[in-house]
Amino acid sequence: MSRIGKNPVDLPDGVSVEIAGVVVTAKGKLGELSATLTDDVDVSQQDNQITVTPREGAAHARKMWGTSRSVIANLVAGVSEGFVKKLEINGVGYRAQVQGKELVLQLGFSHDVKFPIPDGININCPDQTHIEISGADKQKVGQVAAVIRAYRPPEPYKGKGIKYEDEYILRKEGKKK
Repeated sequence: MSRIGKNPVDLPDGVSVEIAGVVVTAKGKLGELSATLTDDVDVSQQDNQITVTPREGAAHARKMWGTSRSVIANLVAGVSEGFVKKLEINGVGYRAQVQGKELVLQLGFSHDVKFPIPDGININCPDQTHIEISGADKQKVGQVAAVIRAYRPPEPYKGKGIKYEDEYILRKEGKKK
């Protein structure tokens, strides 16, 4: 029995969910998101709760039960509150700023790195060394954060580069004389 799958998803005020076969669509104050689930699980809505149950006799249904429930929970959380990833830039001369529809990064290369901001994603730079990525789609927010971090991942000797705000960089000792 799935510990995650058996818990129902509570719908907050202002969020409506439509279930059409295997397609689940959530609408809220931050927009509209939809996901296509496997047909091995049944999704039902009662009052302000959505329950996911596996179909009988399919081992694949039990495998996808918790995953399907998590996908629906992420849809509901995304359209009601949204998701945020915070990045931190460390290094002398490394900085970031938003110019129009692009994020301009100065990361020690001979040129500025210009990252076009995708639709549905908001990027904010409260100061030159912090980046906040927010949006309704959890996967898209995480992917954008990973792409930006990949331009200059943190190195283990001085810790220079772009890292997640809550990430711990394992530091190495430099060479000895």
